[in-house]
This record gives sequence, structure tokens and C-alpha cells, in this order.
Amino acid sequence: MIKLSDHAGRHPLTYLGVTAAFCIIMLTLVLLPSLWPTQFSQLHSLRIDTDPENMLDADEPVRLLHNAKQKDFALNDMIVVGVINEQHPQGVFNAKTLGDVYELAQFALNLHWQENGKQQGVVEAELITPSTVDTIEQAGMGAVKFDWLLPGIPESDEQALAVAERAMRIPFFRNSIVSDDGKSLALYIPLTEKNVSYRVASELKQKIASFNSQDEYHVTGLPIAQDQFGVEMFKQMAISAPSAMLLIFALMWFFFRNWVLILAPLLVALVAVIGTMGLLITSGYTVHIMSSMIPIFIMPIAVLDAVHILSDFFDRYDKEKGRREVLNQVMQELSKPMLFTSITTCIGFASLALTPIPPVQVFGLFVALGVLLAWLVTITLVPAFIMRIPEASFEEFGLGAASRAGEGGTSGIHLLMDRLRRFSTRRARTIVLLIIPLLIVAGLGMSKIEVNDNPIKWFAKTHELQIADKKLNARFAGTYMAYLALDAELPNDIKAEKLKLTKLIKDFSPLIAAKLIPVVQQISGEDSVDTLYRSLVNTAREQMDQALTDEEWESWQAAEQQLESLHNQREVFKNPQVLEYVAGLQQGLLDSGLVGKSNALPDIVKTVHRELYLGDDEAFRIPQSQAAVAQTLMTYESSHRPGDLWHFVSHDFQHAILWIQLKSGDNRDMQKVVNAVDQYLENNPAPILLKHDWFGLTYINLVWQQKMVVGMLAAFAGSFVVVLIMLTILFRSFWWGLLGMLPLTVAITLIYGVIGFIGKDYDMPVAILSSLSIGLAVDYAIHFIVRARQIYQEQGNWKETSVQLFGEPARAISRNIIIIGCGFLPLLAAPLVPYKTVGVLISSILLVAGAVSLILLPALITLFEKHLFKKG
Repeated sequence: MIKLSDHAGRHPLTYLGVTAAFCIIMLTLVLLPSLWPTQFSQLHSLRIDTDPENMLDADEPVRLLHNAKQKDFALNDMIVVGVINEQHPQGVFNAKTLGDVYELAQFALNLHWQENGKQQGVVEAELITPSTVDTIEQAGMGAVKFDWLLPGIPESDEQALAVAERAMRIPFFRNSIVSDDGKSLALYIPLTEKNVSYRVASELKQKIASFNSQDEYHVTGLPIAQDQFGVEMFKQMAISAPSAMLLIFALMWFFFRNWVLILAPLLVALVAVIGTMGLLITSGYTVHIMSSMIPIFIMPIAVLDAVHILSDFFDRYDKEKGRREVLNQVMQELSKPMLFTSITTCIGFASLALTPIPPVQVFGLFVALGVLLAWLVTITLVPAFIMRIPEASFEEFGLGAASRAGEGGTSGIHLLMDRLRRFSTRRARTIVLLIIPLLIVAGLGMSKIEVNDNPIKWFAKTHELQIADKKLNARFAGTYMAYLALDAELPNDIKAEKLKLTKLIKDFSPLIAAKLIPVVQQISGEDSVDTLYRSLVNTAREQMDQALTDEEWESWQAAEQQLESLHNQREVFKNPQVLEYVAGLQQGLLDSGLVGKSNALPDIVKTVHRELYLGDDEAFRIPQSQAAVAQTLMTYESSHRPGDLWHFVSHDFQHAILWIQLKSGDNRDMQKVVNAVDQYLENNPAPILLKHDWFGLTYINLVWQQKMVVGMLAAFAGSFVVVLIMLTILFRSFWWGLLGMLPLTVAITLIYGVIGFIGKDYDMPVAILSSLSIGLAVDYAIHFIVRARQIYQEQGNWKETSVQLFGEPARAISRNIIIIGCGFLPLLAAPLVPYKTVGVLISSILLVAGAVSLILLPALITLFEKHLFKKG
């Protein structure tokens, strides 16, 4: 490392040229596929990804189940458009509002386009709006009629009010499409893919802006939150990264007052960011919420070592010695701590690869790569840059700066460090005794931390998505969807079923057996049991049509009915007992107060059954026979939207789902619902064996959050142990290694204790910060201890060592504490909450760790000097 720095100082133009060429190559590889995608299609272009599904591996069971169930039940992710009118006496049910809603729905029906050879946008056939859903009304005894809820633009307020009356009779509509007070209604816009939600929402907002009304419109939903986050990530990158650069520049100017020299650390940061992001993009990785923060993390880290070099150079420069000799002295002393701080920082970030969250893994590994790149550029570019600066630029350095004590910020730091030395060494026992109860209280605060996250809360409370979420969930059953899948556990051993049916068929007449047994034998082991039954029933019906005598026809009819009855037993979600059980589960969930509402197959059956009996409310129930249930479902299939039935039950009636609406997308609320369902199923056994599973975006958020918490704890523990081992090796002493870990441990405990006391949720940013801070916060302690041991070898006692240690070394450390601690504060200007959280917490951890390093470490060394500095 020292030889490399010396070589760079001797051949500065070569190293400056190589660095410039590297940056140009990276920028070229990134820009070419974006500017000319056809000519450079073999290169990877910039891709943005904020899909929370991708927080999990592609083969994660919950993802596979989610995708399979969405396909089986033809479900689409949706955004919600809410309309509120509190001015009109009839609420939203006035001619003007419903006219606008009808027009908006017609606009949404055509909101799709061709992209990459397939249709994108709104799935028009699945649109759920007043004008695209059916009412179910009685049409005489045993008959019903279906009509659009809003067949056209109402001509009068009376017609509009009639729409409300019809809507309130349909369970699916109440508190989903229409609020109970009639002042709000909602449109559910299904999407071909989640990543088109921002474009669809923007188009809808433009259409809404054209309405001349007093109605209040809001657009929300998890898909739009995730997609919009991707759009605003660019704003964050455009604001925070340059702001961090300017702040770091200003702080270094304050310390060194030489704009030419402080360009070196900024160039290091720039090269590290360009190199890291260039490698990320050209490797084919997407820019996720985590990787979008790579530049803001690398910038302060990249300047850390450069500031140490400049700080030492600033204090030591002597014109008589010349800059090369001074630079070599600086690199001799800093080489070991810079190397080990870079390695420990890399370990802290690389430990994120232990988490089961792919975007977090990518973030950790590439920041670690960026830190290594910054270290390499620092030990080459900074010496090369210093050697190319005119000698006149160093007049304010070293002895010249010392002779002007009282000017600028340097003397202020010198005075502060001297007071800090006296306080920490003279009050050593008091400091240690105060830290212990403080840590106990902080531990109590940490016990209060709750794991929770919600993509809607990634936006500020004043953001339109947060406002929409709050207002619509106050008026409707909920804008967050979760799906509970119920699957009948039926025997599906085709071989055993064939043996059973063969034995049964032999009891029929010889004529029937001769026709049906070959059908059984033709069914292969790869076919399903239901295929076997359908084949037998269809054969029996064909033979009925070909019967030559009444007796033969009756024999085939009896066989067909018996086979059909056996098959019907497998259609469990036509069974009245099973439907009553599902309805009981729905009521149990509603009574729990954890869900706003659920929709399922029993709601359809009960509604149709009521209208078949002249709309009598007492007939709003599940029929007592399976045949009657089947009749209600056949009736429903004559509606304008017969396909809606298959959103709730499979075609073989062995699988069903509940649509559950939640007023909150918080993970902890989703977990409460999961627990409530588990408890209900345990206390109320189903009439048949039922397996249950969850899917949907709200549930996926819960799963990856749980995985992240476990993964982060593993990453933190792993990196803590590895860094402790590294420090033990560096210092050749376990006790010195443990001492080096104390500032980090104290800082994290205190900050996370505060998080617990103030009630801040343990969300994604908070979770990752513990692992991220290990590699950063330990740097101060490494520099402090290395320099303390070096000086002690010369002085032979701690008193003289502390005086010298709190001179140039402590000033360099304090400059770094301020620069890197404050370097993350520009994240507070970001428009997104996770970035603000990272900015506040990482700055707090680093500043506290720095302060603890300069106060607690000297206090402990004072108390345990004889043990730490053993003779020989």
C-alpha cells in the first residue's frame, strides 16, 4: 500500500489518466444502451424496480403461490379511485357526480396500449365501477334479472338516488363501491402489471382535472405507491447526492480553507460512485429502493480516508521537508488504520449478503465494492493529486497554520480536543458509571420496538397518497387487499379411485359395466380424479341419448345419477355445510374488528337466493341442498359478468378464496388477521379437511418484512463477530479488539433505545442500519486506538500519550466525525420517508459513535492502562 502510494506520487499524471479513463468507460457503458438501445442491445441499460415481490427470491414459496393463485382465479392488482361529495344532500348520488363517474369509467375502459408485443394498462373486462357491475334483482318467483348498476348518465337526482338504493342491496357493493353514508364511492381499476400503475393513475388524474365539479377525487393502492416510489427515487437521487457533495465540500473548506486541495476527496467520491453504479447497472442489476441509496452512502465513506490524509498533511506540512517526505510520513502512519477501517466497513456492508432479501444483498455487496474502490483510489489519486498542486497552495498548511492560531476553525477544534482530553481522563470513573445505567435504560427502550412497515408510509404525511389512503379507508371497508385461499384436501389417488369405481360399476347391469369399465381403463395415471368422473358421466349421458327402450334409458339414468352424486361430493364448495362454514369465518373476521369486510362465494349464493324468492330478506341465506346451491350459481352465470364467479371459486369447486379488505396496510395489522384466522380455524373445525394459505401484496409485504428482520439480526451478529476478530488480529489483543467495538455498541444501543421510546416502527431502513453502521462507526475507534498505541510506544505512559493523541490525531478523527456524520444529512431533503429515516439514524449513530470514541475510550484506557499496555 505504501509503495503504491509512493509510486502514484512519483507518476501522478499516469494515475490521474487511468482514473479518468475508468470513469469514461463506466459512463459510456451505462449511457450507450439508453441512448441507442437497438445498436447496443447486448449491453444492460438502467432499469428501475420497486416491486416488493422482488424483495423475495423468485422461487420463494409465497411468491409462487401468489402468482399461481392470481392466474387460477384471474385476479389482477388494482388501484382505487375514490370520489367524495359532502356538499350535496344526496352525497355522490346526484346526477352531476354520477355523470362524471360514468365518464371516468368509460375513459378507464379504453386506457390500454401495446408495448413489447402485448397489451398493457387497464384490464377493461375486470373493471369494478358502478357502470361495469351488475345489480341482482327479482323478476318473479324463481327468476332474477341482471342490469348494470349505472347503465348511463342519470338525467335527474331522483334517478341517481335510485342507483344508491339498488347498490345498498348488494353485499359486494356496500362499503366496497359505495359507502354506507352515500357520500363516497370507489372505482377499482385492475392493471395488467403493477409497473403501469403510475402511468394509468396519471392519465386518470388528467381526466379528473377536466371535470368541473366540487367532488373530491383520490387515487391510492399499493401498486401505485410502489410505482410512484420508483419515479420519486430519481428526485431523491437528483437532490440528495449533489446536496451531500456540496455539504462535504463546505465542511472541508471550513477545515482546510484550500479549494484546490479539497477537490481530491471529492474526486475520490465521484470516481467511487461512478464506478460502483456503473458496475451495478452494466452487471444487469436493477436499481431498487436499496441500491438507489448507494451514491449517498459511498460519498461520505469515500472521503473518510482522504480527509485523514489531508488532515495529517495539513497539520504536518513543512516546506523544508517538502510535500513528498511529509506525504510518505502520513501514509506510513495511516496505512494500517486506513486498510483495516476499509476492511471492517466492507465486512459491515457485505454482511447484508446474509439476508434473504435480494435487493438488500445487492446493496450490501456493491457498497462494499464501492468502499474497496474508494480505498484504492484514495491511496493513489490523493497522493498523485497532491503532487500536482503548485507549492504555493500549501502556504496555509502546517507551521503556517499553527502560527495563526486563533483564526479559522482549526484552533477551535484544538481547544475542544484539549478540554475533551481533560474531561475524559480526569472523570474516567464517572463516565463509565454513567454509561452503564444509560445502556440499561436504552435496552428497555429497545424492548419496545415493534416490527412494522407499509409502502404507503414511505411517503410524507402531506403526500397525496397518504391523504388519499387516510380519507378512503375512513369511508370504505379498506383499500388494502389480502386473499385467503381455502383448498379442499380430497383424495387424489387416481389408481385407488379407479379400483373403487370398477368395483361399483360391476354392480350395475352387465350392459352398463361393459360400456363403463373400458372408460375407466382408458384413464391414465397422469389424469385427475375429476377427469375420470367427467368421462364416466359424459359416457352415461351419451348412452341415455342412444337408448332403444325405456328400461335401458332408466338404467343409464340411474347410473348417471349415482356417478354424478359421487362427483358432486368432490365439489365441496357447493356443499351447503361448507358454505355455511365459510360464511361463519367471514363473520368471525368481521366481529374481530381487524378487517373492514370480506367477500366470498357465500355472498353470491345468498344474494341470488334472496332474489329468487321475490327479494324476501329472510331468504338471504344459503340453500339447504347442494342442488339448490348449484341452481343459484347457474343463475348468476347468466349475468353480464359471469366470469366474476371464478374470481371466488375454481371450476371444479375444490378451491375457493376470500377477498379480505383491510383499512391498514401495516404488517402488524396483517399479522393480526393471520393470527385471527388461525385461531378461528383451530377453534372451529371445518366439516371437511381444508388447507388455508395467504396471498396478495399486503401479505407478501408481511413475509419479506419477517425475513428481513431475521436476516438483519443474522447479518448484524455475523458482522459483529467478524469485525471483533479483525480488530483482535489488528491489535494482537482480544481486550483491545473488544475496546474498539464499544463505541459502536454503545451508539447502536442508545439510538435504538430512543427509537423504541418514541414509538418509531422497526421498518426496512431501521432494520438495515444496524448492519450498515458496524463498518462505519468502528472506524473512529480503530484510528483512535492505533494512534494511541503508536504514541504510547514512544512516550511510555498514558498521560503524555493522551496529550499528543488529542492533538493532530484527535483533530483528524473529529473532522471525520463531522464530515461523515453530517454527510448523510442531505437525505433529509429527500421527498421519501425511508431516505429521511436513513439520513437521521445513520447520522445519529455515526455522530454518537464518534463522540463515544473520544470520551469513553480514553476514560477506559485511563482506568485499565496497566492491563492494556502490558510490559513486553
